[in-house]
Amino acid sequence: MIFAIDPGNELSAYVILGDGLRPTRFGKITNEELIGVIRATFSPSAYEDHRFAIEMIGHYGTGMPAGKTVFDTCVWIGRFVQEYYALQGKEPTFIMRKDEKINLCGNMKAKDSNIRQALIDRFGVVGTKKNPGWFYGVSKDVWQAIAVGVTYYDMYMKGENEDG
Repeated sequence: MIFAIDPGNELSAYVILGDGLRPTRFGKITNEELIGVIRATFSPSAYEDHRFAIEMIGHYGTGMPAGKTVFDTCVWIGRFVQEYYALQGKEPTFIMRKDEKINLCGNMKAKDSNIRQALIDRFGVVGTKKNPGWFYGVSKDVWQAIAVGVTYYDMYMKGENEDG
């Protein structure tokens, strides 16, 4: 399973990807709540060979200064990493946004809507309440958390699963 986070300054999206990379648990919650989810997921009694990936802030090359929300997000990334390290004794894997765009869309200029469509093209429709699809219930930043997890899989796990 892959636990992936799209971090934010106050709220963050997370997903747990199960068999076949299907989202099994996800949401956009406060960062304090997410600390609790990390503790519950990675506590020694609950651990089930999860991998942990988090989107990392990168340089955007725009020449514009970073604002308070960017730095607050960086602080939360550090807190998530610290929590995971305290529970598992290892670092998570950082996934850059550019890697998600290239991996899923093949283009650095891809937008959130392009990433969402690439995920739907790869895994299937969202579905409805009456006929839920692969991504039923997924919205907003959770799509980006899924992109983090799928990119992690493609970059670090895909070969090991094909060889074995």
